Amino acid sequence: MSSKPKIEVYGSQYCSYCSAAKILLEKKCLDYKDVPVSGNPEALQEMQQRSGHDSVPQIFINDQAIGGFDELYELEQSGQLDKLLSATVKNAGR
Repeated sequence: MSSKPKIEVYGSQYCSYCSAAKILLEKKCLDYKDVPVSGNPEALQEMQQRSGHDSVPQIFINDQAIGGFDELYELEQSGQLDKLLSATVKNAGR
């Protein structure tokens, strides 16, 4: 069983908020699955069904909808992102 969180970022190539979210995750040395929705109606529909939103990015950590870049950044600034990620590691060990 992996102790790494499962992170998915639904986004588009020319979205500055998508890029900013990926940079934030990369600075924290976190792996994520990049799910492009531009020109991919199946991925777009999946994102909309999972998140309830049409805008990108939509970020999921262990299948939990986090929201977009603003929400991810807010979690990071408040220290809650690290808590969420460390809870993932602890739960994976059970």
